[in-house]
Amino acid sequence: MDTPQLLFNGLAVGSVIALAAVGLTLTYGILRLSNFAHGDFMTLGAYLAWLANTNGVNIWLAIPIGATGTVAAMLLSEQLLWKPMRDRRATSTTLIIISIGLALFVRNGILFIWGGSNQRYDLPVIPAVAIGNMRVAFDRLLTIGLAIVAIAVLHFILQNTKIGKAMRAVADNIDLARVSGINVERVVFWTWVINGILTALGGVMFGLITGGVRPNMGWFLILPMFAAVILGGIGNPYGAIAGGIAIGIAQELSVSIPWLGADYKLGVALLIMIAILLVRPQGLFRGTI
Repeated sequence: MDTPQLLFNGLAVGSVIALAAVGLTLTYGILRLSNFAHGDFMTLGAYLAWLANTNGVNIWLAIPIGATGTVAAMLLSEQLLWKPMRDRRATSTTLIIISIGLALFVRNGILFIWGGSNQRYDLPVIPAVAIGNMRVAFDRLLTIGLAIVAIAVLHFILQNTKIGKAMRAVADNIDLARVSGINVERVVFWTWVINGILTALGGVMFGLITGGVRPNMGWFLILPMFAAVILGGIGNPYGAIAGGIAIGIAQELSVSIPWLGADYKLGVALLIMIAILLVRPQGLFRGTI
């Protein structure tokens, strides 16, 4: 496969990883939570959008429905799990173990309700457009475009709104932010809302570019997401975006290596992450919002 085609495919996959990784790094930066259930919430958003879409709802309306359901599930987990654990000052190890249990619960819930078969969105087939030797698929182009829009909106929120500035303050120093009069619980609420929207959007976009949704799709993306977060600087959403794009492109370009092939593309991406971290242990960017 030609390099331009692999670059385009990698940019589409990287856009999905970047969207999901931003939510993951916001969760860590503000709540100090390494959420291993993040990928399964991504799957949940994709399934909820698929359920709405296959029941007669236009895909552009199905995406907000999936995002709303994902936000509701994340807020429920906040009230039932994360807030009580923060009140008890649970250790990071305890939180990680709980998040793995939550991931298993969400994934098996999806399996129980919808089964293990691949499901496809009810969308018309749009032929790919040939540009030279490259074939530009509409769903991949749409994924890249939506990722750019979502990232631009997130940048505006973080830099120009009151809640965005409060989120940055809490990420820097939660105790100082609380003393300064910032409503930390409100910041936590909006963190989960933004997280849920980006995560669901990433799940739907991944379902579009891979041809369908399946129960374990988010679980297989959790390593690339964490790699993007670490590569970009833990807690930095802009770094997560850069890391996600880099991981996605590296994965796809590795397919062109004859003695590797597609089966090892995740390993190549992680190897690149390790190589960069050996040179720059803090990641590409400073680890703050």
